[in-house]
This record gives sequence, C-alpha cells and structure tokens, in this order.
Amino acid sequence: DEIPTVVGIFSAFGLVFSVSLFAWICCQRKSSKSNKTPPYKFVHVLKGVDIYPENLNSKKKFGADDKNEAKNKSAMPKNSLHLDLEKKDLNGNFPKTTTKMQGFPDLENSSPKHFAERKKDSVSPDSLKSIASLSSEDKQDKLGTLFFSLEYNFEKKAFVVNIKEARGLPAMDEQSMTSDPYIKMTILPEKKHKVKTRVLRKTLDPAFDETFTFYGIPYSQIQDLTLHFMVLSFDRFSRDDVIGEVLIPLAGIELSEGRLLMDREIIKRNVRKSSGRGELLVSLCYQSTTNTLTVVVLKARHLPKSDVSGLSDPYVKVNLYHAKKRISKKKTHVKKCTPNAVFNELFVFDIPCEGLDDISIEFLVLDSDRGSRNEVIGRLTLGSSAEGTGGEHWKEICEYPRRQIAKWHMLCDG
Repeated sequence: DEIPTVVGIFSAFGLVFSVSLFAWICCQRKSSKSNKTPPYKFVHVLKGVDIYPENLNSKKKFGADDKNEAKNKSAMPKNSLHLDLEKKDLNGNFPKTTTKMQGFPDLENSSPKHFAERKKDSVSPDSLKSIASLSSEDKQDKLGTLFFSLEYNFEKKAFVVNIKEARGLPAMDEQSMTSDPYIKMTILPEKKHKVKTRVLRKTLDPAFDETFTFYGIPYSQIQDLTLHFMVLSFDRFSRDDVIGEVLIPLAGIELSEGRLLMDREIIKRNVRKSSGRGELLVSLCYQSTTNTLTVVVLKARHLPKSDVSGLSDPYVKVNLYHAKKRISKKKTHVKKCTPNAVFNELFVFDIPCEGLDDISIEFLVLDSDRGSRNEVIGRLTLGSSAEGTGGEHWKEICEYPRRQIAKWHMLCDG
C-alpha cells in the first residue's frame, strides 16, 4: 500500500513542476518579444535626418526652413508618420516624405560676395515664380531641374560633388502617376568614375543630399573634365526608364573660391553617335507565317579598347521589346582580345502579336570583365521609331518578309 502512495505523491509533484516550468518559459518568451528592438536597418544615412522613427517628428527635415517646418507640423497629425517594412527601397531605406527645398543649407555658410558671383547658377525667387507660372502644356515638355554643388578640397586633392535634389520630374508610372527616381553620375571623358544615388520611391521631387568624393584628381585637370548626370526611374519588372540627362563641362568653372551651387534643366537623353564606338553587322528576317523573327549577329569591327590592359573581350546581348517591355533576351559567346569579332550566331524570337508595329530589338555590345561589371561598348536599336539606319533596316524587314536582310550599323554610346 505504501508504494502506490509514494508513486502518486511523486507523480503529483512532477506534474506541478512541469506545469510551472511551462508557464515560466511562456512568460519569458512573451517578455523577450515585448522588449525586442524593431529590426530597423539603414544602409544609407541621410545628412541632417535622424534615422530613428521615434525622433522623426522632432528633427529638422532636409531642405526646409523653420517656417515651413512649423507649418508642416501644424498641418500634419502626430499619428500620420509610420514605417512600413514592406515599402523599403532597393538600398533598404524607408520612403520619406519629401518637401520642396526653399533654400540650401550651404547658403548659410556662403559670404555675400560669394553668393553674388554665383547668382546666375543658384535658385532665385524669380526662377521659382517662372516655374510656377508655366502652363500645363509647358510642364509636359519639361523634365525637371537638377540641383547640385561642386567643390575641390585642396588638402586632400579631392573633387567633391553633392547631388542635392531634383524637382518637377515627369511621372514614368502611368498607373500611380509617380516615379521611383535615382541618378547615375559619370566623369567624362575617361568614364573611370561612376557612381549612383539610392532609389527614392514614389516621388517627383526627390531630395537625395548625397556627397561623392573623388580622390586623386589634380586641380589642373578639373577644367578638362565633364560631368554627366543620368536621371532614371527604377522599374522592378522591366528595364529602368530614362527620364533625361544633364551634361556639365567643367571648363571655365572656378572652384578655388569654395563650394559652387548650381542648378540645370534636365533635357531629353541625346543618343550621341560616335565613330569611336565601332560597327555591328546584323541580319534579320521576319516569318509572317510562323510569326517569328530570326536574328543573326554576324560581325563587329573597329571596337574601341576597353582600358589600359589593351583590347576588349566583346560579346553581344540581344533584347526583344514589345510595347517598350522586354519580353526576351539572348547573348552571344565572348570573343577574346579582338576589336574585330566574328560571331555568326543565330537567334529565333516568337512575336506575341501580328506584325512588327510594337516590336523593337536592341543590340548591346559589351566588354566581358570577370573582375568587375561588364561595360557597354556600344548600342544599336532597330524598330519603327528608330532613327537613321536602324529605322531603314526595320522598314525593309517589314516590307519584305521571309527575306534575310543584313546591314552594317554604327554603334551609339551606351
């Protein structure tokens, strides 16, 4: 009789202990979840903007003065700011509310004489009034304005470019009537220095405030350089849309007196043809019965040298577009160390519509480089809207189906 009693007592104590342990573990997990810090991760920290959400209401926003800040605080409810982890941009940043800049912070550090010498390149109230008074037709033709500053640091022998903001960009997304802009910048003519800003989601007035410092550029060589800004809109499902470009020759620009504030109108991208890009021989044939397009990449000649190492290692990437959306892509093999490559490779594309009205095809000649990103040597586009030999070749293909038609084409800058 004593043994069952002892077993029962131990079983009861074991059950009580197990239940108590389970409850203690649940409480610990609940408390750890409540104390866990939110997973906020920022790849790029904006200058002058606090990255922590709880302090966003108390910090001064970039590009806005005290009066505008007071107005925004009075007009915006306290609970309107929130962060959506699913709406981060490509670099892991949360989208921020952009406010139009009424003035640059750098103007506070500029002397009256320095500002007067640079008045024509800076933002003036008259220019803002003229922009605001544009008619709707004029606004459709405008691609916006880019604001930036240039500076040379003599102590570090560094050239400093600060991309501040862009205003009045066109909407590249027809559904949301907005854009996801970012900027690529290249220092010409060598194209050794290439940088780009982060992507800002759903805005036509992006405030980047990103500084790029280029070391090892002597001040004596600044006059020979040209800055090329390419304004693009990120597209997750197809190729990024090109909004426009800004070209700034540095000849005649004096940077010895300090930072120079500038603004330039964004213009439509100019596809500049260059004899130095080389030529490409392609042959195309449209089969109306099977609704297919046969493309033969034959030869390339007079391709430029890629870098100091010597000849390039070219290959051709072929992209098929339907209504400006890429639907298929192919590429040839790489030809080693030659300016005159022979490919002789055939590709067959299925056309998703009757006829070639909405079809275009793009040839990208690239230099294969295992150590870094492959550089674009030249570009060729064939289609109904293409200019020059590209449009003529496409017209012949449409007029004479089932006939293989080959032509040499000059490559444009990539």
